[in-house]
Amino acid sequence: MAGQGRGRGVWRGRAAGCALAALLLVAGCSAPRPAPDATASRLQQVLDRRAAAVLKHDEAGYLAAVDPAATGLRVAQRTEFGNLAQMPLSSWTYKVTGVERHGATATARVELRYRIEGYDTAPVTAARTLTLDRRGESWYVTGDRPAQGAAPLLWQQGPVTVVRGTHCLILGVGQDAAKLREIAAVEDAAVPAVSAAWPGKWAGRVVVMVPSSLDGMAALLGAPAASYRGIAAVTTGEAGGAAAAPADRVIVNPEAYAILGDLGRRVVLTHETTHVATRAHTSPATPMWLSEGYADWVGYRDTGRTAPQAAPELQKAVRAGGLPADLPSDADFGFDGGADRLARAYEGGWLACRLIATHWGEAALARFYTKAGDQPHREGAPEKAMNEELGLSPREFTAQWREYVRAQLA
Repeated sequence: MAGQGRGRGVWRGRAAGCALAALLLVAGCSAPRPAPDATASRLQQVLDRRAAAVLKHDEAGYLAAVDPAATGLRVAQRTEFGNLAQMPLSSWTYKVTGVERHGATATARVELRYRIEGYDTAPVTAARTLTLDRRGESWYVTGDRPAQGAAPLLWQQGPVTVVRGTHCLILGVGQDAAKLREIAAVEDAAVPAVSAAWPGKWAGRVVVMVPSSLDGMAALLGAPAASYRGIAAVTTGEAGGAAAAPADRVIVNPEAYAILGDLGRRVVLTHETTHVATRAHTSPATPMWLSEGYADWVGYRDTGRTAPQAAPELQKAVRAGGLPADLPSDADFGFDGGADRLARAYEGGWLACRLIATHWGEAALARFYTKAGDQPHREGAPEKAMNEELGLSPREFTAQWREYVRAQLA
């Protein structure tokens, strides 16, 4: 399939809290009353003890927070606790951000915050919605689910197998350890390849998640599986993050990744690792042709691939008289335009970055990327960076790019 195996960066903000409209139906005509501060404090204490049990690998302590009468939940929570056994956690905390009560029942908006030892410099946050019942003077968890709009967590899909590489940590569910070691070997080669191309500072280490299936990958991303069927990997993170932002996660689609050859796997993981390295300078001001094109440029940088080899769909269009009039738009990178259009967008962005690296130098390409992404808004950002680093207007650069595409692919 055209475009098979392409990666992409999925830059997202932190998950939001849950809407609680359903509780209004339970209460009839009256809305749930806000919980007194004392209730929130007591719930926080329950969750603090639960968090401490995770770090101590104390199953009994973890389950002590769960309602003894909620048999099904206790089984599920015991399983989830076991799935976490190999996770190298340096911190695990809960923060109650809001509580609403109906007598002896409460619904809490909670932020789960955790860090993977040696990789996360700040907590990764997951929004959860917990229900709790009061029995006597004690509160017990009776329900634990992702907040509205938040995705499930990897360990909720099964036991996590951990493989450590030199520059990476591979977290797999339902995967053979040998396959995870193979992915670690490819990622260990990708990290120094990215460091050789990208002059900016970055952590130089990557967390890679490998769910058991495409459906598992889509669940982690909170998106339909069809959106990622031909995508071998994605990177999640927060665009324009500060130095203290948590490490990004590369999420592998095991089905698409499995059909790639050695070169394809190398290019895909180097591409995704580039997104990790450049995250602090990638923002809404960065056009997708630049963010995806740069990641592809780094991915192909030392492979020796020619333009026709790396851009077959765009070459087909050019030879059919379809030389693009403009650089790829953000919309061209959408999933709803078809695999051919998506492939041409990636290939066009790659050739734009290749042109800059060839004619202005790799350092100028990196400076252009940084200056574009460091602007607060998209409007005027690429134009300003292009003028400062390349000495061209967007119209002039587009004209040179079109001629370069014609020369390379016609």
